[in-house]
Amino acid sequence: MGNALLAYIVVMSIVLLIMMRIDKTRAKKHEWRISERTLFTIAILGGATGGVLGMYLFRHKTKHNSFAFGFPLITAIQLFLLVRVYEL
Repeated sequence: MGNALLAYIVVMSIVLLIMMRIDKTRAKKHEWRISERTLFTIAILGGATGGVLGMYLFRHKTKHNSFAFGFPLITAIQLFLLVRVYEL
């Protein structure tokens, strides 16, 4: 179960990382954006690590407190749970 969970988190993190890049590109072009709700949903569903990476790699959403504190908090919770699964 642990390996499947780890693979799931990696895939979701890559998905959110890509979404953060797309949203940043669209923001620069003043185009339709990905909603913050969607970004947080993907983060909660396992992609928070990719969200944190995307924030700092693309300098996107770093001034929004909900992202600056929320994504790292969700990441910490997910990593804690992942470690607990591997301890079993």
